[in-house]
Amino acid sequence: MNIFKLVSKNLLRRKGRFIFTLLGITIGMASYVALLSMGNNLRSEVARQADDLGADIIVMGRVDCPFIHRAVLAGEQLPESVPREIVGQIAAINGITAAIPYLTLGSSIQQTPVTLVGILPNEMKAHRGWNTASGAFFADENEHSVAIGSGIAARFDLEISNILTFRGQDFPVIAILQETGSNDDISVFMPLEVAQETFGLDDYVSFIVVTVDDVTNTEQYITAIMDIANLSVSTNEELLSSVLLILGSLDITLQLIASVALIAAAFGIINTMMTAIYERRREIGILRATGSKRGMIFRIFILESGLYGLLGGLLGFAVGFIVSRIAAPLIEQNEFVAVLGSPNTAVTLSASLLFTVLGLSVLISVVSGLYPAWKASKLTPMEAIRNV
Repeated sequence: MNIFKLVSKNLLRRKGRFIFTLLGITIGMASYVALLSMGNNLRSEVARQADDLGADIIVMGRVDCPFIHRAVLAGEQLPESVPREIVGQIAAINGITAAIPYLTLGSSIQQTPVTLVGILPNEMKAHRGWNTASGAFFADENEHSVAIGSGIAARFDLEISNILTFRGQDFPVIAILQETGSNDDISVFMPLEVAQETFGLDDYVSFIVVTVDDVTNTEQYITAIMDIANLSVSTNEELLSSVLLILGSLDITLQLIASVALIAAAFGIINTMMTAIYERRREIGILRATGSKRGMIFRIFILESGLYGLLGGLLGFAVGFIVSRIAAPLIEQNEFVAVLGSPNTAVTLSASLLFTVLGLSVLISVVSGLYPAWKASKLTPMEAIRNV
């Protein structure tokens, strides 16, 4: 007797039931792939944004809130709460190589919200390693003009010498930056003093990015900065951990949603296999009467469950990938995700993810089939045939 041929015939005996049971597993695994993989990609994007910030230490107003830390990474508008005079005092600390002020403001282009950042042009260009795709960068720190990221230029179809209006004042576009893959691409940059004057602000900035020559002495630098002013000072790692804390809550939600789908798929397999026992009592009785051991009957049902899991896992992986590609643009419109710089939330194909999905799918299916397989193996030849 060819056990694999027998199992395949049993699976396809009721084609409708086979398809619907397989769909249950497929949907469950597709949910797992799409939801959890997008959560992983969001975490990777947050970590990348933290690296792009290029900070060893971040100085901001007296706040200790994960959402404020998220706004720092995202370049989102923040309150102007750090006196600009502090910038020079921090830069003068022995061992600190740079102190770069950021003034992040909310504005709009063509009635669409954008982030406008007030900067010290020379210091910022050196810190971020910017190159211009077209035009020339600011000639001095009081130039009444703006530089824009490549994403802003593409979105609003802007070119050099186009005029942007902020607070009733016109600003020519003098430079379009080369694409960086960071929030710089979706920001507008203006000299710091010009931004403060245009928006009617006092001599304050939103936060300061600090770099040091020896990261092993970070705690000493933090102490020195806090001696200068009563401000919130944190390391890049602390900032990242704070933002990931928010994503941790998102991960739990995604895992619960995926778990519900997987549990539903598991009960679908149990129901299918239990129904198969009653339909195939005669067959089981004949197999037992012709010498098949209980272990053989058990293996037949377990193998059927495992095949459901294998096929469902393969289809679920494919469907999850397709769904994530379709859903990613919609998810990226969410406020939290959008401010991360339009990250790629879609699933990234990888062998490790495929094997994880297949392993989990087969495991769930086999575990779901244990009770039906045990129930079938307990039938005696007389019990099986008598109930036909």
